[in-house]
Amino acid sequence: MNSGRRRFLGAIAGTAATAFLPRGATAAVLPDATTWSLWQGYLPPAPIMPQTVLPEVNHGDVSPALLARALAAMDSHSAQIADRSVMGLVDFSVPSRIPRLHIVDVAGGRVLSSHLVAHGKGSDPANSGWAERFSNRIGSEASSSGSFLVGETYFGRHGRSRRVIGLDADNDQAEVRGIVIHAASYVDHDFAAQYGRIGRSQGCFAVGAGEIDSVLDQLGPGRLLFAAR
Repeated sequence: MNSGRRRFLGAIAGTAATAFLPRGATAAVLPDATTWSLWQGYLPPAPIMPQTVLPEVNHGDVSPALLARALAAMDSHSAQIADRSVMGLVDFSVPSRIPRLHIVDVAGGRVLSSHLVAHGKGSDPANSGWAERFSNRIGSEASSSGSFLVGETYFGRHGRSRRVIGLDADNDQAEVRGIVIHAASYVDHDFAAQYGRIGRSQGCFAVGAGEIDSVLDQLGPGRLLFAAR
């Protein structure tokens, strides 16, 4: 581990333990642990490779840069984010065949789970497995990036699902567009292994049918879902 990465994670840990956690949470976060031991789970085992090389990312890897942006977003939208203990991160900088939806225990400084998640057809018109563009426009069938407030559960044609509310100018049409977290048969590990990608949604955060309950149980109402590339 180089000293630069240690300093970066130490800075993130200090920020999370003070500004980003609920009142009183700091004392509950391993009071005798160092900032390094608290946040070491977020560090990728190797530098992120250029997209042209199709990087191999392990379960639970979270980009420190993405984490920093998500924590800043949590602070920026603190009035809307009622529960700051857990958040979801979607790393659209990696291909869809990689588990890139990370459920993060902010208070504990660890990744709870990582899941495959689809991006929209409009974000990947060539069906390459890479999210190349984002849109907030109705009818675009593209993913939107930015901060989302996780809403209430409902049961629709995809079964148990959860609405999300866009908090930024780039995603504030999410409710009107019907962007939700739902299960889909086209989000499948075997399919990803065979074809190098999963299927595409119409802009929704679609996850595997066998993982939807786990995702929704961990990413409850009032929490932040941050998606970016």
